[in-house]
Amino acid sequence: MPNKDGHRRFGNIRKLPSGRYQVRYPGPDGRMRTAPATYARKQDAERHLVLIETQMMRQEWADPTRAKITLGEYATKWIDQRPNLRPRTVELYRWLLTKHITPHLGRVQLGRLDTPMIRTWRADLLARGVSVSMAAKAYRLLRAVLMTAVNEDKLLAANPCRIKGADAEHAPERPVLTAPQVFRLADLVPPRYRALVLVATFASLRWGEVTAVQRADIDTEAGTVRVQRQYTERRGVGLVLGPPKSRAGVRTVAYPAAISRAVTEHLAAHVGPEPAALVFTGPSGAPIWRGNFNKLVKWPEAVAKVGAPGLHFHDLRHTGNTLAAQTGASLRNLMARMGHDSAAAALIYQHATQGADQVIADALDAQLAAATDTDAPDDDDPDDGAAGALARVS
Repeated sequence: MPNKDGHRRFGNIRKLPSGRYQVRYPGPDGRMRTAPATYARKQDAERHLVLIETQMMRQEWADPTRAKITLGEYATKWIDQRPNLRPRTVELYRWLLTKHITPHLGRVQLGRLDTPMIRTWRADLLARGVSVSMAAKAYRLLRAVLMTAVNEDKLLAANPCRIKGADAEHAPERPVLTAPQVFRLADLVPPRYRALVLVATFASLRWGEVTAVQRADIDTEAGTVRVQRQYTERRGVGLVLGPPKSRAGVRTVAYPAAISRAVTEHLAAHVGPEPAALVFTGPSGAPIWRGNFNKLVKWPEAVAKVGAPGLHFHDLRHTGNTLAAQTGASLRNLMARMGHDSAAAALIYQHATQGADQVIADALDAQLAAATDTDAPDDDDPDDGAAGALARVS
């Protein structure tokens, strides 16, 4: 706005030969900047100048000359400069960037990104058949990258990722097995993998966690399994042994007594005597690859026989979590048992709930007792037991 003598206290506006109005103003360093756009009306140019002055007073101004870096270049550096990301996460981010972001927005300068452009990009992804879930992952990555440009690097005044609901995956509800179905499934896979199914379910372990369990991690007297490492399959690298998904993932989980016998028998039949011997391995004694497991145990046929076609191995953990929740355990105790990814909360729960975790296991055991009598001595009378009890399949 001009002062009484006709001079502006901040910046200037001039009319170009084209008839449009150009805005120029001094940055915090004293150097004059030219606004990236011109305006058809002088009032619009004045509003822009006032906005810039306000942003500087509030320390929200971003230098448009620094925002000339392209999104592709900035996002690549963003990933490279985050050393705490897990290798699998780095692979996912790079894949999302290369597959879904860079081809459409990679050459656009940060300062030229706006919400309509982001909305069009997302709509194009969905129109080309990219799933809502995958589009949401790409959108969340883009939003995180641009949030750093706003909050840390001060390249942008605001994050253009403002599309309501674009970050939601709307994943379909996964199936949950009943306790009898779990034991039936365990009996349908080869004997070498029976305990794997039971432990993954009733101790709520992830695939990478359960396949990395060592003999020393199993305490058969206490009925617990210790989780302190996991396997990750990395493209172009192979099977990598590392820490769990989060610090909260390092935990000791009590498993119900109903599967104790299966665990003990498995240790005796399939696990070496060394403390570091892997508990669950392939026929050759090597770690199990997730991509080979379904074929190895004829998983599609087995899950179809228990009435759950399309069941994923990870759904066993989902089943265990659901059964544990049905015991009435508190959210804190459940998060600790599951090794929840929310590190800020789960680390506190982990230290405070070891006794409560045993309560969960005992309550689970009470549920399982109604479905099977796994630890009872073998009985030759096939008609013995309550109606509906699960019978062992030889």
